[in-house]
Amino acid sequence: MFSAGAESLLRQAREIPDEELKKFCSRVSKLLQKEDVGPEAIDALQRLFLIVSATKYSRRLEQTCVDLLQTTLCSPACPEQLQLLCAAILRERSPCDSLRLSCDHVQNVRQLSLVASVLLAQGDKQQEVRSVGQHVFRVLESRQPEGPSPRPLLPVVTKVIGLAPGALQEDQTNLLSKRLVDWLRYASLQQGLAHSAGGFFSTPRGRQPGPVTEVDGAVATDFFTVLSTGQHFTEDQWLNVQAFSMLRAWLLHSGPPGGPGAPDTDDKSELEGSTLSVLSAASTASRLLPPQERLREKAFEYCQRLIEQSNRRALRKGDADLQKACLVEAVLVLDVLCRQDPSFLYRTLSCLKALHARLCGDPACVRALLPVAQFFLNHGEAAAVDTEAIYQHLFTRIPSELFHSPMLAFEFVQFCRDNLPLFGRSLGILKLSFPNLFKFLAWNGPPLTSEFVALLPSLVDAGTAVEMLHALLDLPCLTAALDLQLRLAPLHQLLQPLAGCARVVQCAEAVPTLLQAFFSAVTQFADGALTTQLALLLLERSDSLFQVPQYEARVHRVLSSQFLVLCKLHPSLVVELTKELLEFVGSGRGIHGTGSMLTSVVWAIGEYLSVSWDRRCTVEQINKFFEGLEALLFEVTQSRPSATLPKCPPQVITVLMTTLTKLASRSQDLIPRVSLFLSKMRTLAQSPATSSMHGEEDAGAVRTRATELLNLLKMPSVAQFVLTPNVEVSQPRYHCDTNTALPLALCTVSRLAEKEAGLLPG
Repeated sequence: MFSAGAESLLRQAREIPDEELKKFCSRVSKLLQKEDVGPEAIDALQRLFLIVSATKYSRRLEQTCVDLLQTTLCSPACPEQLQLLCAAILRERSPCDSLRLSCDHVQNVRQLSLVASVLLAQGDKQQEVRSVGQHVFRVLESRQPEGPSPRPLLPVVTKVIGLAPGALQEDQTNLLSKRLVDWLRYASLQQGLAHSAGGFFSTPRGRQPGPVTEVDGAVATDFFTVLSTGQHFTEDQWLNVQAFSMLRAWLLHSGPPGGPGAPDTDDKSELEGSTLSVLSAASTASRLLPPQERLREKAFEYCQRLIEQSNRRALRKGDADLQKACLVEAVLVLDVLCRQDPSFLYRTLSCLKALHARLCGDPACVRALLPVAQFFLNHGEAAAVDTEAIYQHLFTRIPSELFHSPMLAFEFVQFCRDNLPLFGRSLGILKLSFPNLFKFLAWNGPPLTSEFVALLPSLVDAGTAVEMLHALLDLPCLTAALDLQLRLAPLHQLLQPLAGCARVVQCAEAVPTLLQAFFSAVTQFADGALTTQLALLLLERSDSLFQVPQYEARVHRVLSSQFLVLCKLHPSLVVELTKELLEFVGSGRGIHGTGSMLTSVVWAIGEYLSVSWDRRCTVEQINKFFEGLEALLFEVTQSRPSATLPKCPPQVITVLMTTLTKLASRSQDLIPRVSLFLSKMRTLAQSPATSSMHGEEDAGAVRTRATELLNLLKMPSVAQFVLTPNVEVSQPRYHCDTNTALPLALCTVSRLAEKEAGLLPG
């Protein structure tokens, strides 16, 4: 959307009458005929460009004005800003029958790029495209190493091969392929010099450039790419960037190899100003390949490096956005390479499989999944890769969660439409996923209508026809539901007026029993991955339940007990879900009601966050959990109850104290800290305010637990044995036989603690 000021200017430009435009063109003509063309002419040309570009239809300009625009564009003495404006205005009028431009005698590369851009905007008119291409290559071939940079001409070459693929000769194609190799692979690793104003205090030492860096700030040790960063860039580094931007189009133009060629003994580096004095044996062998094959080899190396660089954590948002764009382009280039030369396929597969796994876990990079899916669609059968899991994820989760991204919606639907002939067995997954695809249509509406008109015949069959008709008729309802979803308006809130309905209450009474049956069945076969998914779901849904009377408390009792069952089945859950558990504890969501879910989570942390259950457990993890639980305990005991922070159940407080003590016994630097906290808790539990809030019995339970834990911590080695026992201690004999270790240890600690307390002054 434009600002109000910009909208006003555009409206004025669109509504200017032809007569007024004619007068303005006369004024522009007079300004361009002056010997000294100044700021007034630049301002007038900017206004004229706005007028001709603000409408979809072509505005008629006076022929005298058009002729002067062409003359100014071709004048060697004309300032570059003026030439840019003249070229932009002439391009907006394309195609134009009265154009008399020619690039045959233009040698300045910047001016040639502007003139060529106007000529190419006319289309392939009277072989104009071929003529432009031939002249551009004559300039490239005649350019001396110390001459001006060819960078402005590279976009012209890309446009030429797009409009007329056969416009270039074989020797010209080989020439540019050689230069692209040098620009891609051998750009400098030192930053460019800053432009200095000079002066007495300017010294060469102060202007020494540093090395280029990676997006995460590390010094670059591999070759320069478009993702390398620095304060200033050299010309060969800019050529590197430009070469990558045209690489895919050039590879498609140069086509697959015609067959094995003779070694190119005359292949010399075309890189001006670079030093190629030391080359490895592999590089030397590579340079003996024909130009197109050598370019493919270097393009493969470049894309592999970009994929590695895309995995670095960027320090700036702009670099992070560039990473995503370059990742998409790198995968597309690899796809072209593998189509042109199957030998690249097996060198690429492992890299792209790992990339796909990484992208599936990063919602910020979801658009990069489409070219990866395209790659496996093109090459999965040849590489014997099962692509069904890839498309299952692509067609279900992405539309369901990211329907509100207009760019992703267009690219996704276009991907489906363009690849219908290639889907094969996966077409069934696409058909069954049409309700998710319809979310794109429901949210983005008219811009996708034509795409879906083309896509629908392939989605509908006898099995989906009835459901699809319902979905089409209810499409406005789907849009309304998605709108509610994006406003944080859960379905539970919309249905809340019916929560007291007798039929709803009856149904709610059946859910806990069914949940018990569900978990009894699923725990018989659940592996580690499924157990992790179920545990995450319990954390997520524990505070997202329909508020039917008594329903939440009953369900929480089941969920909390089953969370402990899952942890017992897979004790590594606590270490693997460190981030999610810390978020759950830090949010304080489980304090509401009886606190049974929070109690189970805190107990599981104390029980299983130990190297005896998972060797990956670290002291840093223990300290993080300790800090999170300590903050929660402080918050629930020191704050007054409110709507956002209700009164904390005493069992939550006692479990928090016990878990903190367990963690301190495993990281003994924490013992003084938890001992001080437990002393404060014991004192707090004795206060009348606490007794009145929780009741005398509950306050007494908190006080007793704090005293017991303090006594244990007075002997850290015994505390560690009691609070973090070996797995064998869970056997019944350790609790039934008074002569075995655990009861004996507890009795000893109790007697010592009582004896020490008796020696203290009253």
